[in-house]
Amino acid sequence: MTPVESEPRRTARSEVEAFRALHQGRLPGDPLVLPGPWDAASARVFVDAGFPALATPSAGVAASLGYEDGATPAEEMFAAVARIVRAVDVPVSADVEAGYGLAPKELTERLLEAGAVGCNLEDSAGGVLKDAAQHADWLAEVCAAAGDQLFVNARVDVFAYGDSDAERAIERAALYVAAGADCVYPIGAPLDVLPLLRAGIEGPVNVFARLGGPSVSELGDLGATRVTFGPGLQRRSAEALREIAVNLR
Repeated sequence: MTPVESEPRRTARSEVEAFRALHQGRLPGDPLVLPGPWDAASARVFVDAGFPALATPSAGVAASLGYEDGATPAEEMFAAVARIVRAVDVPVSADVEAGYGLAPKELTERLLEAGAVGCNLEDSAGGVLKDAAQHADWLAEVCAAAGDQLFVNARVDVFAYGDSDAERAIERAALYVAAGADCVYPIGAPLDVLPLLRAGIEGPVNVFARLGGPSVSELGDLGATRVTFGPGLQRRSAEALREIAVNLR
C-alpha cells in the first residue's frame, strides 16, 4: 500500500522513533531484516511482502541509475532516496557512502529533506581506512547536527579494507558508539568472528547477509541485531531479468 492509499505519513520524528524501536529487544535468532530497495518499484515489493522498514544500498541504487558503485553524484543519490521514501509508508534508511564530502549540517539536512530516518556512513575512502579518531569526531558532528532525527549506522571497514583484526574493529566501533552512532556495521566480518564482535560492541550490530548463505536466524544466533543485503537483492533481480531476456530471444 502506498502513502496515497493509506493514512497520512507519520511525522519524521515518529518515524525515526519507530525505526529505533525496531532495533530494541531483539531476541537471539530474530534480527531485524532490512531489505535494500534500489528504486520505488522494488521498495513497494518489499513493503507489500510485510517488511516494517527498508535500508537502501548505495551500490544497488548506483546500478539502477547507471553508475558504478561509489560513482553516484550526491544529487542523484538523494533524489533516488526521496523517490523510494515517497513510494512507501515505512521508515527508510539510506546508505550515503562516506557522506559525499558534505559538511555534517548539510549532510543531515539533505537526508532529512529526502525523508530518510537513518543513514549508513563508511569509515573508509577509496578503499583506505580513515583515521578512527578523526572519523569519530566527524560522526559526532553528524549526530549533533541530526539531534535525535536520524538513526546513524556507522560502518566499520576493517574486514573490507583493513587488516581484519577483530579487536581493531571493536576499538573503532567503541569510538563510533561514543560519538553517538546508534548501530555499528562491521561489513565483511567472517561468521566465526561475529560472536566476538557481538560481545565486544555496545548496542545494535548490523551484519551483511549473502543470498544463499547462512539464514537470517543463524546470523541472529551469531550476534546480528539487524541484517542487510547490500546490493545482493538488486543483483539477483538483474540476474533474473537477464534470464528472462535471454529466453525472450
